[in-house]
Amino acid sequence: MSRPASRAKVSVRAIAALAFAAVVVVAFDQVAKALVVANLPYGTPVPVLGGALQFLYVRNPGAAFSFAVNMTWVFSIISAAVVVAIIIYSRRIRSMWWAVVLGMLLGGALGNLIDRLFREPGFGRGHVVDFISTPWMMPAIYNVADSFICISMVVFVLLVILGVNLDGSRTVSAKRAAQADTTEPLDGGAAFSVPATDAAAPATDAAAPAADLPEPERASRPAQHDRRDALGHDAT
Repeated sequence: MSRPASRAKVSVRAIAALAFAAVVVVAFDQVAKALVVANLPYGTPVPVLGGALQFLYVRNPGAAFSFAVNMTWVFSIISAAVVVAIIIYSRRIRSMWWAVVLGMLLGGALGNLIDRLFREPGFGRGHVVDFISTPWMMPAIYNVADSFICISMVVFVLLVILGVNLDGSRTVSAKRAAQADTTEPLDGGAAFSVPATDAAAPATDAAAPAADLPEPERASRPAQHDRRDALGHDAT
């Protein structure tokens, strides 16, 4: 009776972690964009770390990293669908890792969706504020939300490769499953391997003749001719 309660408690913690991660990402993203709009000149690079990192304030009507600039409505719908899907599947999450990863993805999607819904030129067609430029890494300009989306996708792939499921369990590899099939459980829950040679070994026949017995047992049985004396009479 206590097991469902503990699973429900873990689920609440996971949902809380997901929501916290999403709120932090959205807040960080929107505050950074507000500071950029209020303080940076539009379209003018501002060096931060020489040529490695620059702030370049631009408005992007397309997807992340300025892709598909003429499909703003499409990406607004896709972002909304991602948000709804994460919220629906959040009740299945038991793993804290998955909660944080999906929280970062949700926050990134919400950060850019807010721009598309409420910024100019209109609802659903708003242009996303981008300002981070790293020419040594990629030619595109991006923002905080885009960064968290990329980080979450990298960790997403790692969790899939490591076999971590949404409920916190681990996927058993085919090799481990094959090893588990060769063991037999004991009453106490342990398992041991049964060697084929021991199972096939025949039991020792107590009535086996002395010739077939090991050397010590043959020595303990007196031979029949030792019971007769030299005259051929039985010894008494």
